[in-house]
Amino acid sequence: METGLAAFPAEELAELRAEAAVNKAWPFEEARKIIARYPNGFPEDGVLFETGYGPSGLPHIGTFGEVARTTMVRRAFELMCPGVPTRLIAFSDDMDGMRKVPPGLPKQEMLKAHLDRPLTAVPDPFGTHESFGAHNNARLRAFLDRFGFDYQFLSATDCYRSGRFDSVLLSILEHYDEVVDVVLPTLGPERRATYAPFLPICPGTGRVLQVPIVERDLAAGTISYDDPETGARVTVPVTGGHAKCQWKVDWAMRWVALGVDYEMAGKDLIDSFTLSSQIARILGGRPPEGFIYELFLDAEGAKISKTKGNGLTIEEWLAYAPPESLALYMYQQPRVAKKLHAGVIPRAMEEYFQFAAAFPAQPAKERLGNPVFHVHNGPPPPLPPVSFGLLLNLVAVAGQANAHVIGDYLQRYAPASDPVGDPRLAAMIEHALAFHRDHVAPTLARRLPDAKEAAALVELADWLAANPDAPAEAIQNEVYAIGKRHGFEPLRRWFQALYEILLGRSDGPRMGTFIALYGTGATRRRINESLRETIP
Repeated sequence: METGLAAFPAEELAELRAEAAVNKAWPFEEARKIIARYPNGFPEDGVLFETGYGPSGLPHIGTFGEVARTTMVRRAFELMCPGVPTRLIAFSDDMDGMRKVPPGLPKQEMLKAHLDRPLTAVPDPFGTHESFGAHNNARLRAFLDRFGFDYQFLSATDCYRSGRFDSVLLSILEHYDEVVDVVLPTLGPERRATYAPFLPICPGTGRVLQVPIVERDLAAGTISYDDPETGARVTVPVTGGHAKCQWKVDWAMRWVALGVDYEMAGKDLIDSFTLSSQIARILGGRPPEGFIYELFLDAEGAKISKTKGNGLTIEEWLAYAPPESLALYMYQQPRVAKKLHAGVIPRAMEEYFQFAAAFPAQPAKERLGNPVFHVHNGPPPPLPPVSFGLLLNLVAVAGQANAHVIGDYLQRYAPASDPVGDPRLAAMIEHALAFHRDHVAPTLARRLPDAKEAAALVELADWLAANPDAPAEAIQNEVYAIGKRHGFEPLRRWFQALYEILLGRSDGPRMGTFIALYGTGATRRRINESLRETIP
């Protein structure tokens, strides 16, 4: 999705950098928090951004949103601080125990036999990878690669087993009571009685155990527990992958061990982020700068639930629109709970088109506040000759439309366009056809004109017959004038009538542009069809 800052001349880039220091677009505000974190200069290895992923399920539209938004902040920081290295870690919590078998997977009985084992110790039910965790990690990497994200993948299993986390795990053991004192007030009575920040991995079964810790040996770096099946006392190191942390402690441990400077989280994790920040400070670290984003709602305004399946999948979005439209949607108002359903896609596409069209003429301040700058990390690529909304309306009136038919209309309207050779335009045509088929066609209901509307339509048809090659602006002016002459008050009733009679919906495109695209002759035929029956 990125085109990059290299597209800007040096002088213009310098102007953008100066403006970024004060610009109010939220990625720049977030970047300034990171700059303020290091008043005496940045570390030699630069600034570290992180996103987390739970590989018990597959990456989804929320995964895209978090990585896309974090990338926007990272790129804003890079514009403001050229030369400072940055990295984005995509961290997989793949050492978590599989507490339940996800529905819909093959080999359900086999998976049940591996409950509570780390996801990277559960066999892959698909048979393509060495473990279920490895399978889903591969899906995550393929997902992120598909969208061109720049990231470094890290596996919790690898980090625990390689010793990368060992020093911080020993620090947790050293500050055990302090960590427990922070967590216990957030737990219920039953859980409070058995809570421990470490989850030992059973040497015999390989399961991640949630058991009380009965002994600690700081000098040896070990913890002991009573085996829940045999009652035998078992001692394991907290290092080397023999134990893992409860997730809120794990989050803090990871921040400290990796040196994370910035991480986002959903509104549902506010309390967890606060608690993990406290733990990070106990361990002698500094929690990252944070950004809390709102969660999505379904079409009825209810919270989206993976269990209910009431959300929109990323595959569904991409069936109707390109990734940049989804990135735009993620950029806009991240602290506002927004509805996420198929109906928002055309608006996102139209807004992308409007923002991209405005970008070239904007001064630096407005460019940096333009969402497409953050979607592409620079100027947007050239736009197709028509907007998505105009294409949707064209598909609606073109009858049994296909890509070839729509391409012919486009080439008559914009002879320089290449509906076949231009991949962005070709994709947009396919997206419009798919969205119309699935979401527009079932709702269309053209109505008959009344006598007043019919008289105005006759005049419009006659004018189009006398001016077959009229440009869009002339057509728009005449449509407007006809509405005035026939006494439509307010005038929007005339335009609404055109939409309902010709398109079968109550709203629609700028009529002059639409008629120029559809063709004056085709529009006249459409009008004449509607006039065959008129409401008296």
